[in-house]
Amino acid sequence: MKNVNKNLPNNLTKLRIVLSIVIIILMLFPFDMINVNFPKYLINGNVILDLKLLIVAVLFIVASLTDFFDGKIARKYNLVSDYGKVMDAIADKILVNGLLIILCGQGYISPIIPTIIILRDTITNTFKMIAGNNGEVVGAIKTGKFKTAFLMIGITLKLIGNFPLELINISLDDFCLITATVLSIVSGIEYYNLYKKYFKTE
Repeated sequence: MKNVNKNLPNNLTKLRIVLSIVIIILMLFPFDMINVNFPKYLINGNVILDLKLLIVAVLFIVASLTDFFDGKIARKYNLVSDYGKVMDAIADKILVNGLLIILCGQGYISPIIPTIIILRDTITNTFKMIAGNNGEVVGAIKTGKFKTAFLMIGITLKLIGNFPLELINISLDDFCLITATVLSIVSGIEYYNLYKKYFKTE
């Protein structure tokens, strides 16, 4: 395998970090202060599509796909490394948690959602670190994977105004985000049960 291919998973992770930073800038930059206004489109009289959020949604989808493919490629070609694991975790937190905080701050989602998800991530990462230090291989559990899937779908739908389901009054965006929050709690408990043995004192 060529050197460029060996670096592909890490390069995809780096791309995700760059896209995450671009997303954060797009969400937070005061464009109105420099007379830049993104158009908004009214559909069916009650669904508003914001061009800026649509751009962010596309970038978020691309970044999410890099998250899927970097791990898949690394495992398939035996390119998993400690550096890749650390950078992948950092990239995930910048992308997802950063966007959740911004969406909360701008009034798109309830503060309960990012609070629970970020606390869960912090706690479970601690479990994983302790287990790893004890020589145990830490893998993703199914509940955690489902949580991530619902979270990605929910964030994407929230960015695009829950279109087109909003036209028929189906709030799939909120359903996915609430489901992801519940699964965060469930998977957090599962991780604790898996690694609580390391918290026992002699």
